[in-house]
Amino acid sequence: MSNDNTPNEEEGKLVIDIYEVDNNFVVEAPVAGVNPEEIEIEATKDSLFISGKRSRPNFVAEDNFIYQECFWGNFSRSIILPQEIDPNGISASFKNSILIIRLPKAKKSISNKKVKINIEK
Repeated sequence: MSNDNTPNEEEGKLVIDIYEVDNNFVVEAPVAGVNPEEIEIEATKDSLFISGKRSRPNFVAEDNFIYQECFWGNFSRSIILPQEIDPNGISASFKNSILIIRLPKAKKSISNKKVKINIEK
């Protein structure tokens, strides 16, 4: 593990919940310690990619740790969706350290271009 704010060679895996509400898939991911500006979200008609970086708030030397469970560094998650979505209708928000992404299901087949999603503040 790295002992400063430089990215780890390993990349952490973002944990998520996905559920359906009405005509939307909703993705929720706990991202405590991450600034919304450090999260990137991209989508196509059948996939979602989330990446970001969790930076340690202060420097602690590796040999000063007694126990270490928290992951610091780059993380990402790729998700193949069970049904096509409309990437142009996606919204993302950040509430209580939870990233919430709403993915509207496509009403008709859509081209597979990649769309970058901004997080609402």
